Amino acid sequence: MDGIRYVVFTDKSIRLLGKDQYTSNVESGPTRTEIKHWVELFFGVKVIAMNSHRLRGILYD
Repeated sequence: MDGIRYVVFTDKSIRLLGKDQYTSNVESGPTRTEIKHWVELFFGVKVIAMNSHRLRGILYD
C-alpha cells in the first residue's frame, strides 16, 4: 500500500461512497494494474472497474 497516499473527501466523492465507489490519490509511478492489486489485497474485495487520470504540470513532493 505504499503507492496509495490518501483518500479524497469532496462532495462528489462522498456521494459516490453510497454506490461503493471510492476516490484516492496515488503516487504517479504505479500502473492501473498495480493499484487494482493493492486495493484488492488491502480491502479484501474484487475490483470490477477503475478509472484513473494523471494531472499534468502538478508536482508532488
